[in-house]
Amino acid sequence: MSKNDKRSESNGYIKAFAYLMHISITIISCIAVALFAGYQLDRLLGTAPWLLLLFIVLGILAAFKSIIDFAKRSKF
Repeated sequence: MSKNDKRSESNGYIKAFAYLMHISITIISCIAVALFAGYQLDRLLGTAPWLLLLFIVLGILAAFKSIIDFAKRSKF
């Protein structure tokens, strides 16, 4: 195995790790922002737990949409 083959293989692992980290951070951040917004609106408006549940569902949908968009434009 030549030096270029090892470097190419290493770059592939780094790209895969970066791809997985992007997906993880996207899912966590979308759901966390939605959770926070739903909780705060429920507390402010006194509608617990309905806005929290609605915003969690919207956060999950936003995370999946973002991941699908990223996968479409990704060259991985």
